[in-house]
Amino acid sequence: MIKIDQKVEILLGYFRENKSQRQISKELGISRTTVQKYIKEFESKSEILEVLKEDEDRNKAEIYLLIDEMASEPKYDTSNRSKTKLTDEVIKEIDELIAENEKNRLAGRSKQLMKKVDIHEKLVDMGFNSRNIILAGNSGTGKTHLSIGLGINACNEGYKVFFTTAASLINELGYISFDKEGSELLFTFLSLRAEKKSTIITTNLSFDRWDEIFNDAVLTAALIDRMTHKSYVINMNGDSYRIKETKEWYSFGLTNTLIVY
Repeated sequence: MIKIDQKVEILLGYFRENKSQRQISKELGISRTTVQKYIKEFESKSEILEVLKEDEDRNKAEIYLLIDEMASEPKYDTSNRSKTKLTDEVIKEIDELIAENEKNRLAGRSKQLMKKVDIHEKLVDMGFNSRNIILAGNSGTGKTHLSIGLGINACNEGYKVFFTTAASLINELGYISFDKEGSELLFTFLSLRAEKKSTIITTNLSFDRWDEIFNDAVLTAALIDRMTHKSYVINMNGDSYRIKETKEWYSFGLTNTLIVY
């Protein structure tokens, strides 16, 4: 499989510089069959061809190709996937968690009050069906931890998963703001994925404050409309696990100090 920069070289060489497929193949050391394959693939994608042919900004071309690659249907082969080996300790821990969660469910706990493992099981049971998941809540409540767990489950089911931060895309949305071009690129990316691929977003801001990130009320409203359509929105506000663990650690350390001295 060729890299994104090689794909850019093929497409820019053919569509912008009018090079022949043979010339591109020779310059890049890539077979003519592969060159022909990627040229044919993008001949039907008019919005990307427009950027490749007319926009002199190479970085923008790379961004659009990356967006298209991430928005396309997944291709995977699970025939040779190795089986996960579970130790007795792991199996015991899983059984205990399932038993505890079943007890909590019978007690009628709401989704918002569930532990991370409860939410994880519930969302996985719903399946990876091209719907989005938005985990919203204050810092330290396990949003990123949960999103990684869901991503691992998706990988185990044979899906491709890409995880990144807000500086690149959309984990921890709310910690940084975007300029106009950045907001438009993110909007384009999410629009291309809408109802085609699942996207998990973690954010520390409620929807009514998202315009603080994008600085465009109209674009923000349209983005929220697309992201929340047929999506699972989970309220994860609560006490910070980090603060709780720090307090426990501090208390443990202080107790030891008193015993020593």
